[in-house]
Amino acid sequence: MFGAGGGTSSYAEVEAADLILLWGSNAREAHPIFFHHVLKAVADGARMYAIDPRRTSSAKFADRWLGLSVGTDIALANAMGREIIAAGLHDRDFIDHATSGFDAYAAHVESYTLDWAAEQTGVPAEAIREMAHAYATAPNAQILWTLGITEHHNAVDNVVSLCNLALLTGHVGRWGSGLCPLRGQNNVQGGGDMGAIPNKFPGFQDVDDDEVRAKFEAAYGTELNGVPGKHLTLMFEAMEAGELRACYVIGENPADSEADVEHARKLLSGLDILVVQDIFMTRTAEMADVVLPASVAWAESDGTVTSSERRVQRVRAAVPPPGQARHDIDIIGDLARRLGCDWGHPSPEELWDEMRALSPMHTGMSWERLEATGGIQWPCGSEDHPGSEFLHGWLWADDLEGHDPAPFSVTHHAPPKEQLSDEFPLRLTTGRALDSYNTGVQSGGYASPIRYGDAIDVNPTDAAELGVADGERVLVSSPRGSVEMDVRLQPDIPTGLTFTTFHFPELVDANILTNDEWDPRSGTSEFKAAAVRISKLDPEPAPV
Repeated sequence: MFGAGGGTSSYAEVEAADLILLWGSNAREAHPIFFHHVLKAVADGARMYAIDPRRTSSAKFADRWLGLSVGTDIALANAMGREIIAAGLHDRDFIDHATSGFDAYAAHVESYTLDWAAEQTGVPAEAIREMAHAYATAPNAQILWTLGITEHHNAVDNVVSLCNLALLTGHVGRWGSGLCPLRGQNNVQGGGDMGAIPNKFPGFQDVDDDEVRAKFEAAYGTELNGVPGKHLTLMFEAMEAGELRACYVIGENPADSEADVEHARKLLSGLDILVVQDIFMTRTAEMADVVLPASVAWAESDGTVTSSERRVQRVRAAVPPPGQARHDIDIIGDLARRLGCDWGHPSPEELWDEMRALSPMHTGMSWERLEATGGIQWPCGSEDHPGSEFLHGWLWADDLEGHDPAPFSVTHHAPPKEQLSDEFPLRLTTGRALDSYNTGVQSGGYASPIRYGDAIDVNPTDAAELGVADGERVLVSSPRGSVEMDVRLQPDIPTGLTFTTFHFPELVDANILTNDEWDPRSGTSEFKAAAVRISKLDPEPAPV
């Protein structure tokens, strides 16, 4: 919608916000460092609304928790948009100057009444009205979101529906107001910035743009493929079709992290060759034909990382790689030589200079500037540019500075693909917990004093109806398979909803249960909305 794949605001702006919508994010546990910035805002008087199916530990810091039903985010956002327009709280001057498509958007959301939205989402109409008015009238407002928005079959529309609210109120393109996707792991933003996206060169430049591709071809001295590649989900579909026979996995553990993970493991095991480059012997590495021990641990790396606020910072190696581990530069360079391309032995600084010569948004970030500062936020087009604290200021310029107006988009409410039934009457959603990390590769292998193993959170009312007790071992089943888990009674979870993490696949293979329906535009699976049942385990027979 805005032309750049990054959060629009800085951490300082979040701290100074008057209003925060924390939407689909348990940031206190999933992004605990970032959440300190949120807490500073709250301590300084910012109002916060937490929009999440669960009353998470983050929601307990909010002025109000809106416990919407899983998969109804668009219904809620569109109802907010309708209420803002109906109350005359939209910024008409900004809309006329900087946006397009408002009339179609306004006509579309007209049917998303407060009463209808309350019925669909489970959020009271007066709570929707209150949040809409608070957001529209706040001097500065931030919308923060994570996987609760993006791990759905309509992930892109979920994000776009939030962007519509910012366009409606002018809460974007100026200091203090913005849209912030919180990145799930260290340097996820940097990976995308550097071109680890199947349709982009570094700097979010399109591979199918002839002019852009010609620039990279001239720099590299070779012809480049202009057809966008496949994202991870399409790669697995290509495996199933027999079109993809070899896979090179760097710093990823899809044998534990994919939805419907048993299916993913079957496809990985059927490849002609699987190569894994990692710092740990992950389950994916255990399946590999070749394992390349890498050196990408924080203290062993030399280069840059980029945070959720687009800040590029230097990271410096403190210790050498252990054993036979080698730096990624050396592994990939050696592989290139064996394939007939000698790239020499570039240093991290030389690689950075090559990249910034080709990526306009990084051009001004010299190695010397990065060494001397605490980091620089892109875009930074020249060496006398201070970096960009916030994005899209052009929306407020007199002539839009050559940009096209930012478009409103029509988004339709669509419930989760997997509906509840008599056979699978409970909704399962998954997420992160504070003391562990993703598939447990970096935080597993020891008995945590905080949390040992994993369990399924169940509302006490549901547990009573099922006849299961706190700590009881049960069988949890979805249309894809079953796993044994312990019950943990959790009054902060609504009836009909269950929750677990995916951090402990060696103990509980939770992704056996999750749904692999995916968004055709983002490629993200619908991890947040599986249908399950909980069954008591048959008692073991008494010893004879």
